[in-house]
Amino acid sequence: MPTPPRTKVSAKAIATDLRGAAQLATQATLGVARMAEGVHQSVLGTLGARGDTSSTQTGSHPQATGLTGWVYSAVRGITTLVGKSADTALRALTPLLETTGAQPPESLQRAAVVAALNGVLGDHLAATGNPLATPMSFRLKGAVLEPGQMPAKTAVSGKLLIVLHGLCMNDLQWEYAAADGQATSHAAALAQAHGYTPVFVRYNTGLHISVNGAALSEKLGQLVAQWTVAVESITVLVHSMGGLVARSACATAEANAAPWRALLKSMVFLGTPHHGAPLERAGNWVDVVLGSTPYSRPLAKLGQLRSAGITDLRYGLVLESDWQGLDRFRRQPDRRTHLPLPGGVDCYTVAATVAKPRSLLAERLVGDGLVPLHSALGRHDDAARTLHFPKNRQAVVYRLNHMELLSSPVVRELLVNWLA
Repeated sequence: MPTPPRTKVSAKAIATDLRGAAQLATQATLGVARMAEGVHQSVLGTLGARGDTSSTQTGSHPQATGLTGWVYSAVRGITTLVGKSADTALRALTPLLETTGAQPPESLQRAAVVAALNGVLGDHLAATGNPLATPMSFRLKGAVLEPGQMPAKTAVSGKLLIVLHGLCMNDLQWEYAAADGQATSHAAALAQAHGYTPVFVRYNTGLHISVNGAALSEKLGQLVAQWTVAVESITVLVHSMGGLVARSACATAEANAAPWRALLKSMVFLGTPHHGAPLERAGNWVDVVLGSTPYSRPLAKLGQLRSAGITDLRYGLVLESDWQGLDRFRRQPDRRTHLPLPGGVDCYTVAATVAKPRSLLAERLVGDGLVPLHSALGRHDDAARTLHFPKNRQAVVYRLNHMELLSSPVVRELLVNWLA
């Protein structure tokens, strides 16, 4: 099949990227200066020297005094001034660049970089109004579906396939090169085999999973109401974190009695960490270790650059009540509310492992390199927390890593057969 058109990127978008990068650079420089100042004061403290104790309240950092304090203050002041000047200049340049003519297609490289930034710092980007923050959008054949600008009736069907990517990724990364060299995807195979219309979701994976779930539920309601033909059914295909976002959206829809929920027929999970991912827990240990000595304690802020979306992956938090009011960087046991699979929906799961068949230890410990096998299958040591996928609706694919789930012919065949 031909490669679908890419979203157009204007010169305005390039200027916006520069503004966003300038903001990040300014904030990063300020952050490094604060951490360096904190280390400086921690060392002086162990030598019996005293710093300025006026900033020791919770949430503040130790501040140096005297000449050293003046230097750090100057660094912060100059950085802030330069950052504001760059942002002002780029803001003024943006409308001028908007009229420079043709818009080139969005490159895979730019989309990947922005997606990675959103995954790691997305909550910060959104909170500071950074133009690099990715708003949630629906995309059909590479074009953004704008409200009131739905596709022609002849171009779509009533069978919607909603496709969600995982952490630090975007909708373009579902594509892979077929044997003939043309770009294709699991969604394209399902569209060809069963008449689905694939609608891809792009979203800021650094936000809390429940925040994205609520946004997805709202946008699905709008999509169904504006779709140009009557929606017969909704099938959801998800990879990694996208599965948690979809489950959260279902919970939100049920709580709000959203009409789209009754149209949901099937959900297929590829490598979803239903019970969390060990790598985030390892990151949490970094926080603990860095905070264990006065010299390294200021550097613990580096470990806390992880976004809300990433820390939600520690145990697979899908509900707002699972994180609200808690310190997400504090090491604590799994206290999340158990959320079963949505009722009345055919749920399927594919788990990958880099291990060979019948290597039980490797399967349990390694999984697909990011998600343990049991987490992807919904199994839990506490039987009350287990997600009950029927035996004929779960599969384990061997010698496959987390990202290869997106392009595996074995996975594609499973999807086509399951949804037949």
